[in-house]
Amino acid sequence: MAVRTTNLRPVQKKKTASAKKAAPKKSLFVSRSALSERDYFDYNLLAVVILLTCFGLIMLYSSSAYEAIVENNDDMVYFRKQAIISAAALVLALVGSQIDYHRLADFSLPIYVVSTFLLIITKFVGREVNGAKRWLGTSSFSFQPAELAKIAVILLLPTLIVKMGFKLKGVKPVLVITFFGAVSSFCTYYFTDNLSTAIIILGITVVLVFIAHPKTAPFVIAACVCAVGVALLVAWIITSDVSGGFRIARIQVWLHPEDYSSSGGYQILQALYAIGNGGFFGKGLGNSTQKLGSLPEAQNDMIFSIICEELGLFGAALVILLFVFLLYRLFFIAQNAPDLLGSLIVSGIFVHIALQVVLNIAVVTNLIPTTGITLPFISYGGTSILFLMAEMGLALGVSRQIKFK
Repeated sequence: MAVRTTNLRPVQKKKTASAKKAAPKKSLFVSRSALSERDYFDYNLLAVVILLTCFGLIMLYSSSAYEAIVENNDDMVYFRKQAIISAAALVLALVGSQIDYHRLADFSLPIYVVSTFLLIITKFVGREVNGAKRWLGTSSFSFQPAELAKIAVILLLPTLIVKMGFKLKGVKPVLVITFFGAVSSFCTYYFTDNLSTAIIILGITVVLVFIAHPKTAPFVIAACVCAVGVALLVAWIITSDVSGGFRIARIQVWLHPEDYSSSGGYQILQALYAIGNGGFFGKGLGNSTQKLGSLPEAQNDMIFSIICEELGLFGAALVILLFVFLLYRLFFIAQNAPDLLGSLIVSGIFVHIALQVVLNIAVVTNLIPTTGITLPFISYGGTSILFLMAEMGLALGVSRQIKFK
């Protein structure tokens, strides 16, 4: 509701001769027209990122100390590495927030090309860990090109959308933009066998096109078709005796984990046991029993189950609320960004964080089949925290150019 504003200066009476001689006093009230524009920086976003990172380090130490002692005779191995990378990444994010995101957008296409090339060569020269080639580098220093691909898509697609402008109403521009996102998603899946990240990249692509496109009906129809297709696939698997195929086997484990308790369903069952053991307030920080060898890789994908066991439903709800607040700050920045480019970049970051949090929690609670996706800022992983901080630096850089009166 619009409110008519008036001058806030008090009405001054006619000065007498003695008042004229007195020194003039400054009014405590300033008119709205006298207020000048000031720069903005989202310290709330920075605060919640630091809080999530510190909480993640605490839970990482709690969930990995036993395994670190068994494997390396040092309970601080995972914690130390993650803490160093987190601190360095936070500093880089603050430095990166001072860079104009328009300049970064100018290099979006080269970044995209480099990320795609790294995805392709990972299949041939990548380092294999737990049966999957997703890393480039050595055992002491390696990174996942799929993480770079997320940022490449978040930068490139908004740049293309802004350059196309009103042409986006046509079918051809939409196909061009979708093509770049689909290529990155396909390369992530085919060359690194990383289905979860491929889904996230495709999700970022669809949502950015949806935001920029003036029509809603095609997206609603496509969503309904995809939902029906997934429902039919699950129904077919339930009603038929299918045993072949890696992906099909994962869906079968998801539907009946107790039937595969000694193989594919072991990890998810142990995670569910951990959640059930926690109750409402948990067993206390550091008191998890599932992390003592029962739950494999507890510090990675399944760290949310350890949070539930040690801090209970109450602690898990607080973590979810922190992520909700993080997403709210990203939404605020996207809504108040100075231009469409900044708004779309932060929207892409919003979609990435939201999808990754939802997918991880859904996997841990067995709402969807296991995908091997980490919980942002909390799960162990140097590459993940590094590129997440890079995204936060981008968002803070957009917020820095917001002007308020």
